[in-house]
Amino acid sequence: MTGTFSIAGRTFTSRLIVGTGKYPSHQVMRDAHVASGTEMVTVAVRRVDLAARGEASLLNWIDRDKIFLLPNTAACYTADEAVRTARLAQEAGLSNWIKLEVIGDERTLFPDNEALLEATKTLVREGFVVLPYTTDDPVVCRKLADAGAAAVMPLGAPIGSGLGIQNPNNLLIIKEQARVPVIVDAGVGTASDAAIAMELGADAVLMNTAIAGAGDPVAMATAMRHAVIAGRLAFEAGRIARKRHASASSPTEGLIAR
Repeated sequence: MTGTFSIAGRTFTSRLIVGTGKYPSHQVMRDAHVASGTEMVTVAVRRVDLAARGEASLLNWIDRDKIFLLPNTAACYTADEAVRTARLAQEAGLSNWIKLEVIGDERTLFPDNEALLEATKTLVREGFVVLPYTTDDPVVCRKLADAGAAAVMPLGAPIGSGLGIQNPNNLLIIKEQARVPVIVDAGVGTASDAAIAMELGADAVLMNTAIAGAGDPVAMATAMRHAVIAGRLAFEAGRIARKRHASASSPTEGLIAR
């Protein structure tokens, strides 16, 4: 309904990417994935037991015939640590794709953009498909794309904050100059936030806490699915211009005098 988008030659029909953490159970996670219609989910390499088997394994609850696995380097605080984690994911057979996170501050979880750029360059040289999580800084996003990132993932607001899109103008600039897909990552709290991100022209939205932490994760996943579709359709349709004064919805030309 909203067309496809591609990253590094791989095509997706769903523009909603979701996470795998914080759910009340693996079953609820799986049900939420189905309800969201997602075709790609993230998995924190350092927080999943790669040795677990059967129902004890998180990976066993992901339908990998329908859903692409995107490992991430969550909880890494240096470039070296993030690079090692990406290599571990590849060696474990998860993927050579990586959602690259290098956190710079423990309280706000804002990225360390200098270290992020360093790790991106290293992993791109090693053949990884790198999707870096970054601040909503147009200059940093341009540098990451120049370094070979397959997409850029600027935050909408701090991770898990639910504050929604805080700097829409920055995201507009990032999208305007982007040569790779732009995926808004972090800060979404409810369906309207996802719709706004898509209306700004984002190629996709990634979220975890907004769904997993909701009172009813499956219902929220459904809402997010529809919000992303609605937001993308609105973007493609083209909104009317904003005006300071009223403009009659019915034309006055041709009115019959009474």
